[in-house]
Amino acid sequence: MIVLLASHSVFNLVQRTAQACTALAFNLRRKSEFLVALADYSIKCFDTVTKELISWMRGHESSVFSISVHASGRYAITTSSDTAQLWDLDTFQRKRKLNILQSVGIQKVFFLPLSNTILSCFKDNSIFAWECDTLFCKYQLPPPPESSSILYKVFAVTRDGRILAAGGKSNHLHLWCLEAKQLFRIIQMPTKVRAIRYLEFLPDSFDAGSNQPPPPLVKVIEDLPKSKLSSGDMKMKVTSGRVQRPAKSRENQIQTRILKQDLTGHFENKENELSDGLNKKRLQILLKGYGEYPTKYRMFIWRSLLQLPENHTAFSSLIDKGIHVAFLNLQKKYPIKSTKLLRVLQRTLSALAHWSAIFSDTPYLPLLAFPFVKLFQNNQLICFEVVATLIINWCQHWFEYFPNPPINILSMIENILAFHDKELLQHFRDHDITSQVYAWPLLETVFSEVLTREEWLKLFDNVFSNHPSFLLLTVVAYNICSRAPLLNCSLKDDFEYFFHHRNNLDISVVIREVYHLMDTTPADIHPDNMLDVFVALTKGQYPVFNQYPKFIVDYQTQERERIRNDELDYLRERQTVENMQAEVDQQRVEDEAWYQKQELLRKAEETRREMLLQEEEKMIQQRQRLAAVKRELKVKEMHLQEAARRRFLKLQQDQREMELRRLEDEIERKVHMRDQEMASAVKDLEMRHLELESQKRLYEKNLTRNQETVAKEIREDADAYRRKVNLEEHTFHRLIEMDQTQNQKTQKLIEENLAKAEQACLNTDWRIQALHKQRCDDLQRNECYQEMAKLLQKNRRKEIEVLNAMMEKEAKKWEEAEEKDFRLKSEKKASALSDASRQWFLEKEINDALEHPEGPRCQYEQVASSCLPRTSPGSDVSEVDASTWISLNQRKIQWDTMEQDLLERVRNLRQRLTAQARNNCQTPHLLAT
Repeated sequence: MIVLLASHSVFNLVQRTAQACTALAFNLRRKSEFLVALADYSIKCFDTVTKELISWMRGHESSVFSISVHASGRYAITTSSDTAQLWDLDTFQRKRKLNILQSVGIQKVFFLPLSNTILSCFKDNSIFAWECDTLFCKYQLPPPPESSSILYKVFAVTRDGRILAAGGKSNHLHLWCLEAKQLFRIIQMPTKVRAIRYLEFLPDSFDAGSNQPPPPLVKVIEDLPKSKLSSGDMKMKVTSGRVQRPAKSRENQIQTRILKQDLTGHFENKENELSDGLNKKRLQILLKGYGEYPTKYRMFIWRSLLQLPENHTAFSSLIDKGIHVAFLNLQKKYPIKSTKLLRVLQRTLSALAHWSAIFSDTPYLPLLAFPFVKLFQNNQLICFEVVATLIINWCQHWFEYFPNPPINILSMIENILAFHDKELLQHFRDHDITSQVYAWPLLETVFSEVLTREEWLKLFDNVFSNHPSFLLLTVVAYNICSRAPLLNCSLKDDFEYFFHHRNNLDISVVIREVYHLMDTTPADIHPDNMLDVFVALTKGQYPVFNQYPKFIVDYQTQERERIRNDELDYLRERQTVENMQAEVDQQRVEDEAWYQKQELLRKAEETRREMLLQEEEKMIQQRQRLAAVKRELKVKEMHLQEAARRRFLKLQQDQREMELRRLEDEIERKVHMRDQEMASAVKDLEMRHLELESQKRLYEKNLTRNQETVAKEIREDADAYRRKVNLEEHTFHRLIEMDQTQNQKTQKLIEENLAKAEQACLNTDWRIQALHKQRCDDLQRNECYQEMAKLLQKNRRKEIEVLNAMMEKEAKKWEEAEEKDFRLKSEKKASALSDASRQWFLEKEINDALEHPEGPRCQYEQVASSCLPRTSPGSDVSEVDASTWISLNQRKIQWDTMEQDLLERVRNLRQRLTAQARNNCQTPHLLAT
């Protein structure tokens, strides 16, 4: 938690909470304090000046998301999703808790400005207004119209508390008039606005000045000069009208009147003006006038009167020591229904025992502290410091005769009683009633047993406002005011009962008697001379309390420890003896049980024998009856089985007859279907045979036509070739004759290699054969021209490699048809260029022809590529095969044989045509040679 000082541009670290903060609130009565809600559902109050923890409030079961502080700074409302709680910031105690149904959540609960009204807004859009003091429901706002109904999420109120703005997940904003209790305006935001997350009224004039804080309708109380006050009257100047700003204060007219101890209702406003502390004398005057302090501000006044230091660190160190051993079994001696109250009492007593060792042995300490624990159970620090202050100041000299009652204090009380009421004291002495009966029970319980809550609070308003001797005088006054019933008592039990139970006694009379005793008691016996004045607890660390006989306490502690050890030894020995006795008793019991068990077993065995004999007789009779019944049942079973067998045979015969009829019908149906299928299959076969015959005739026709065309082209090429050869024969006749034998061998080898590829591509093989023969002739002539045997041998090896590659790629001939066609055209152009180059070579020299080694391979590729486009017969055959497969899909097994025969016939036909074409191609070659 960091405080920023904007005027000096600095910041100060207040506390490290070690947890996330969910809400903050300022403007408390003490301006240096502020509230912070943490993620552990608790609320803490810190002081920005001392940087200390003032209070720690718990009670929520979910995260606190809103804290609203009253305009006076005395109250705060903390809101979570399931509850809202009202806190008194003077005592830091919870006053009220708003519980709701789980289905209806709380949206926000806050104070309206400049009023005592609490506004509670729930998730079902219901809005209630409550009176802060009485928590009475003042009114409820009506539901918004259905045309503009939204779920309220955020709220804002003008500073005069007259207009309430509410918004939510919508672009509508509702303005409520809290005076008229109705919705008077609906503001529509732009369409881009989908939800309103935060609302706040700015100090501007757009709302007709309603956000300017108007002067409140109050009465201002001012003290008159002390010279004008008399001893019996308290004069105050009361101003009626509006409180104005300093610039306008001259316009007010002041009316003055005298009030004689009539401060009803006006003291609250006067108390608001006191921030640093209260004037004790003024409080005493007020207390004498009213007899008690206002209930709202009693705890705050007590804290101011006792000057509590609120040492959080020191108290935390005492609490951290845990529950003291002396108070572990406190609930056994003092059974308290409230678990929380018992736990707080244990912690407070343990803290006192850790503070001073004597309090662990003080038997009446729980009685002394219980009323304060019950009063301050929500703030254990304040409770501890109040009890500690009470012990230090109002319990002076109580522990000097420890562990006995304070004889000196009781003697003071007895002396005062002897001076003011000797008759009553003599009555006590006559019946052997000492001060330990009529005074000590009142002191050790601080009157909590004989007074009601209101009476006790009223009494301690006066006790804390006066000298510590006031408590001792109260004991004397209580006895004096009760003298009539006490004088009528004669038994000691009656006296003890009287001082331990409530009596019909007016506490105001007792308090007036105390003040009378304070004024009339002589100085020699007055407790003021024997008791010290009030001393507050020190700041930071608590003072050391050693006003008791330490040796007695130490001796008692040692004796108690010795007794505890002796008790432990005794308990161990007793436990051992008890264990041995228990074992002996258990053994005796086991022996007796064993003998009893054996006797019971013997008797049970005799009884069972008799029962067995009886059962055997009954069993024989039952067996006889059972055998007769079995015979009867067996006869009936045989009759039933025979009838069932006959019924089953008849049923089986009927089922077989039905099965035979069903099979006959099925056979007839299948025969009929088979006849129909055979008839349809015969028709399909006839149609397919006709289709195949027509396709065969068409294929033969196309094949003959193609062969004639190819033969014609070959003849034309051969004629042209012969003419060209005749022109060259005259010049190179000698070279041709020399290499004729070698050319014939080469031609035979090439013809054998080309014959292997003719089966896959008929037309291509024809053209390759013709062109290859021509190319071989050219090579022979070139070889003669070049007259280099080595180059001819290399060309022959390359030609053999090309032919082998063509054999390996026979399967790819169909895909390379277009490429071969292009190559055929290229080879034709190359052949023409070769012819021209040869003419040029012949004119110059024959040896230049040796520079063209790749001629045969190029000529072979030209021949092969020129034949590929003419592959339509093969494709026609594949189409025939595909159509045949589709047509014979239903009768595939029967048609496979016929299809294979037709394919074989087609294959034989192609072979015959190939042989015929090969024979026809021999003529040009012979002419060329």
